[in-house]
Amino acid sequence: MLKAFDAKTALRLARDTLQNEADAINALNARLENDDSVVQAISVLLNCKGRVVVSGIGKSGHIGRKIAATLASTGTPALFVHPAEAAHGDLGMVTADDAFIAISYSGESAELMTILPVVKRMGSKVISMTGKPGSSLATIADVHLNVAVAKEACPMNLAPTTSTTVTLALGDALAVALLDLRGFKEEDFARSHPGGALGRRLLTHVRDVMRSGDAVPSVTADVKLTAALLEITQKGMGMTAIVDADGKPVGVFTDGDLRRMIDKVQDFTKVVIGDVMHANPRTISPEKMAVDAVAVMEQYRINQMLVTDADGKLVGALHIHDLTRAKVI
Repeated sequence: MLKAFDAKTALRLARDTLQNEADAINALNARLENDDSVVQAISVLLNCKGRVVVSGIGKSGHIGRKIAATLASTGTPALFVHPAEAAHGDLGMVTADDAFIAISYSGESAELMTILPVVKRMGSKVISMTGKPGSSLATIADVHLNVAVAKEACPMNLAPTTSTTVTLALGDALAVALLDLRGFKEEDFARSHPGGALGRRLLTHVRDVMRSGDAVPSVTADVKLTAALLEITQKGMGMTAIVDADGKPVGVFTDGDLRRMIDKVQDFTKVVIGDVMHANPRTISPEKMAVDAVAVMEQYRINQMLVTDADGKLVGALHIHDLTRAKVI
């Protein structure tokens, strides 16, 4: 029967759950000070010539999928294999060069115990994660990681809650240790997350987002200001580059420059752009990272920047809006 809602009781239960799980993680952390099993497991995973295969069923399986995903995205090739499917053909994914992480809190999962003797015969190293050091799974493994908890957060001490949290946290600990030992950098993370914000920031080059060809506004220094303004209007970048006979930028003129001139110039038709341009404009190479362009724009408080090749010739232009659309900012 549904109980009457009591906000104070609900909040207490929620906080008790968090405290229970936090206490369990702290207890595991303290326990590892005198337990070299984690070091052994990290050594096995670091020296694995193949992939790390993670397996588990039920809630342990869900945790296993997350551990495999975290390992794979941080430089340790990994995949999840469902133990029941493994017993019906998917075990063919596992080779002697692989390391196998088997997760079962009871340590007696029938599905895992069916396939682990085969995995061992293949020559794969087995790491078990259980809450029962004397269990069948702990005994058969090359390395056993003890994820025992005093009590589940579930009031009935039945639903896997604290135990799955501790297992997941230990999986993260393994992944982070391996990440550091492998010299995994931001750029490596970006390559495995090209669709994420970090991937866009670290993998996007200036050439990927710059405007090029006819979309780049440019005039020579001898044209009248009115012609330059027409170029600015047509290209829609709020500025135009001023180039020499070799196509190298010698200056830039922006909408802001025009506004600052309005009360100073009587006849715009007589002004030559070369006389009012900003000389020595900021430029960047198309091979530079887009985030480098953002840094320069922010440093000098500019909204546009010219892109030049190795010979100093104008090959593109960037507007701050281009970087925003590309989600670099």
